[in-house]
Amino acid sequence: MTDVLVGTDGRPLAARGQRTRARLLEAAEKVFSELGYNDASIVKITEAAGVGQGTFYLYFPGKAEIFDCLVRDLNRRVRRTMSEAAEKGETRIQAELNGFHAFFRFTAEHPALYRIIRQAEFASPETLQFHYDRLVESYVAALEQAMDVGEIARRDPEVLAWALMGIGELIGMRYILWAGRDDVSQHVLAEIERIIRCVLEPREE
Repeated sequence: MTDVLVGTDGRPLAARGQRTRARLLEAAEKVFSELGYNDASIVKITEAAGVGQGTFYLYFPGKAEIFDCLVRDLNRRVRRTMSEAAEKGETRIQAELNGFHAFFRFTAEHPALYRIIRQAEFASPETLQFHYDRLVESYVAALEQAMDVGEIARRDPEVLAWALMGIGELIGMRYILWAGRDDVSQHVLAEIERIIRCVLEPREE
């Protein structure tokens, strides 16, 4: 079910309003990423979006609110990207590998994801927790389903989900963000697959 987008007056946004709101979020992603939360301003966001400052307040009450909304928007997009890729896997392990690869591609296209999530630790801790909780929520459900049918080893699904997320986040930071690459190498992917298989593949008793 798709959430209905509303303006600050509580009214649903028409198509044109949704496009303007999306433009503001895109500009906010750029400004927060480049300047950081403290130095970002509504003026700079509206300039980057090419809209008047008064227009901003039709969609967001202030800087804190657009920052929170941006984190939630990035969260929604990265979850959708990973989910769509994982669904193409014929096994849970292949789904994991597809999801990791999709995350790395998203990171390459949206390097601001890392910078903005790091800023959320101080600017909006509740939104930071929301980001990770939403990521792990569906992850746990998918792992439990695979465990129930014996496809992967029985583990604590929540601990496993957090551990796998940690692998993806740090590998992406090292081999995409810091290396300035648009994808990880086949060697890195092969090592990730080796780790995932060691953790997930059921062992014969």
